[in-house]
Amino acid sequence: MDRIAVEEDGEGDAILCLHGLGGDSNTWAALMPALAGYRVIRPDLPGSGRSAGAGGALSIEKLADTARDICTKLGVGRAHVLGHSMGTIVAQHLAAAQPHLVRSLALFGPLVAPNETARAGIRARGAKARGEGLRGMHDIAISLVQAATAADTRQRQPVAAAFVRESLMRQDPEGYARNCEALAACLPAAVERIAAPVLLVTGDEDAVAPPQAVRNMAERLVQAKSLRTVILNRCGHWTPIERAEDCARELRAFLAAQR
Repeated sequence: MDRIAVEEDGEGDAILCLHGLGGDSNTWAALMPALAGYRVIRPDLPGSGRSAGAGGALSIEKLADTARDICTKLGVGRAHVLGHSMGTIVAQHLAAAQPHLVRSLALFGPLVAPNETARAGIRARGAKARGEGLRGMHDIAISLVQAATAADTRQRQPVAAAFVRESLMRQDPEGYARNCEALAACLPAAVERIAAPVLLVTGDEDAVAPPQAVRNMAERLVQAKSLRTVILNRCGHWTPIERAEDCARELRAFLAAQR
């Protein structure tokens, strides 16, 4: 815990933000205005960002335990949980294992677990990062900007595309590799047990969390107190970056409904 970087802003009901693979606390920067009036907790999870050296071998369960421990250390007994990409899987595990802690789930680019083809690709990326270091991270970043953002983002929002590139390129190669291994090996959470209100947001061009897969995920959330699924047009996998205003609008409405 002492080696985990955590940003904390504001006062009020707690919100815990869990970034995805290749992300860090800055994944949520564009949504911060929508979170005014809350106590917003944004960790860099083990192996990522400024917490690159933390955690040893990683698993999704270990990342979920870290999220729980952060809340314990900060005296948070209940929190709204935001997740992006791999962070949505961590959030689901947290909600299934610690239902008393998770007040609601707002999941961007959500998936229950990668499919087998995706797992193989994630393992290959991890091996490339470990074997080639910073040069490998550069190649991974260039490839993922093309594969994981929408054409409209690359053409009309060059700053958003540059953010995704920089977020990936700044990752520690070994830490990124360990997170790849955690994601490639992850098991689905018991999503059928999740009782909290849930918001699912994905892009129509999200190849990681495609709309039909997210709809299928929604069908499994049979115990959720409430459920809203949103598909954003001309948007890839980096939802909070590519469509920040749309995500902020959905998030404001969703959180307001939980008061």
